Amino acid sequence: MVNKLAVPGCPGNDLGQQESGTHEEIRQFCDTTYQVPFPLTAKIHVKGEEQHPLYRWLTMQELNGQGHHAVTWNFQKFLVDENGRLQAVYAPATWPLHEALLQRLL
Repeated sequence: MVNKLAVPGCPGNDLGQQESGTHEEIRQFCDTTYQVPFPLTAKIHVKGEEQHPLYRWLTMQELNGQGHHAVTWNFQKFLVDENGRLQAVYAPATWPLHEALLQRLL
């Protein structure tokens, strides 16, 4: 059985000031440069005092029940199952088609 999969992009400017534009500018850049086929959320904070509640849950063991997972750079991957449970976290450098990651999806 194949798990259901959704890949949202969550633009933010907390990591190296790489997404300083508006949501519309970021969307246009992603579409033009990378032709991203996945939805983008509104621009959010993934770290710091204004951290979005989703990232607070993803990164704090007392909320997700799995572990503490600091956001280290763009393209960090959090796998959440269809029941809303955090299943795995992969480093930003992990290729999206890496065998270990794909095995979790099958």
